[in-house]
Amino acid sequence: MREPAFWYRPRSFKSHALRPLGALYGAITERRMARKGVDAGIPVICVGNYLVGGAGKTPTVLSLTRFLRELGETPVVLSRGYGGRLKGPVMVDRARHTASDVGDEPLMMAREVPVAVARDRLDGVALAKSQGATVILMDDGFQNPQLFKDTSLIVIDSERGLGNGKVFPAGPLRAPLKAQLARTDALVLIGDGRAANDVAAELAKRDKPELRARLKPNATSLAQLLGKRVFAFAGIGDPGRFFRTLRASGIEVVRTRAFADHHMFSHNEIAALVAEAQREQLTLVTTEKDLARLRGRADVPDDIVPFAVQLEFDDPAALRQLIGDHLYKARERRFSRR
Repeated sequence: MREPAFWYRPRSFKSHALRPLGALYGAITERRMARKGVDAGIPVICVGNYLVGGAGKTPTVLSLTRFLRELGETPVVLSRGYGGRLKGPVMVDRARHTASDVGDEPLMMAREVPVAVARDRLDGVALAKSQGATVILMDDGFQNPQLFKDTSLIVIDSERGLGNGKVFPAGPLRAPLKAQLARTDALVLIGDGRAANDVAAELAKRDKPELRARLKPNATSLAQLLGKRVFAFAGIGDPGRFFRTLRASGIEVVRTRAFADHHMFSHNEIAALVAEAQREQLTLVTTEKDLARLRGRADVPDDIVPFAVQLEFDDPAALRQLIGDHLYKARERRFSRR
């Protein structure tokens, strides 16, 4: 889905006209969110966002994976496998599966952490536990009531914030903000922007912490691109953030092309990108997520450079303490019920 531009404008006739639909959608979602989810039996950490589209959940999940392993945990990621045909439950196997099977994000994450794909999250929990999981990391699913979440970390792009602050389809919010704030345990703000400061302030009143983080380029990716003129393309939730990150890293971005999130590139689109890059002697660069969808195709050249990034927290000790405390409380709750 390509998000409409009016979602990120303060005033719009289209947004105003869609407010009744937004109110209905929001009321239904809020009622669903109030349901009591099933206890997985082990701690569940949900990495979600308030909005339709991308915010940086995947790099946050991968960063949390590293922190959990430092704490001696065995995390398994649980995903619905958006964009994939397999309903699961199935463990992602990069040697056997493609993005069309399990989705681009699960395929990408499976390089670093075991990923269980399941449309039914309870089936996914059972599969994750069979793999020895001590903690389940939910990639998205904050608004879904099926599973009880011990901890919910909400990721927001600090440059974009919450857009016009209205509920889908009038705006990008998946549910009324008040209902989402009430279920948030901590906020992860990516970048140096100020667009989400009001949300952080509101959560601070509820004693919910704010964690600042930044996307840092992988050294190998950077070395491949520095000194070259590049043609960047991306089909993610916010392609503009990808292009900004490239430029902020000192890469000369000559051309850009944005596609809808999870876009499945056609043969003609790939051919057009390659032809334009060759005509102007540009290096094609895209995101790891986009390259996961292109992986294994005969019509995709080998010299497209994936620009890998890693999320780095300003105060990693604060995150480690937060996760450790929440895991302790989650296990204490379960022990006390025995």
